[in-house]
Amino acid sequence: MIEIIQTDITTLEIDAIVNAANTSLLGGGGVDGAVHRAAGPELLTFNKTLGGCEVGQVKLAPGFNLAADWIIHTVGPVWQGGTRGETELLRSCYINSLELAVSKSYREIAFPAISTGIYGFPIEPATNIALTAMKKYEHTFTRIIACCFSEADRGVYQALLD
Repeated sequence: MIEIIQTDITTLEIDAIVNAANTSLLGGGGVDGAVHRAAGPELLTFNKTLGGCEVGQVKLAPGFNLAADWIIHTVGPVWQGGTRGETELLRSCYINSLELAVSKSYREIAFPAISTGIYGFPIEPATNIALTAMKKYEHTFTRIIACCFSEADRGVYQALLD
């Protein structure tokens, strides 16, 4: 079952949250900054050992001080008009995160709206990509959560899910 909620993703008691990271994995703004602040300085120390992450790919880190056990870092694409493979790269973020969670036998996973903040990916197509990926794995998890930052984003997710 796919749940759509509006809350701070760092507060979820769940197997894994997905972090919309940058390629360095060393912290940033938005979701990434919130995850780093909530997880504590151990996350930065750990992430320095990961060697960064390519766009569309994933890396795993412990949750440290988060309520979630694990953090799946993924790097979404910066929107450049839709002609530079952004759609496929964003799809890879979701699919690779879900595949990693499956490989670790996680039963619950929560996603932010990857690339829709400062990276500028339009919310409706990004939401379609997210929900399509989530639906493919719906039977594999007890919970898949789309965790929205704003009420407007939650509305888009709900409308497209319905």
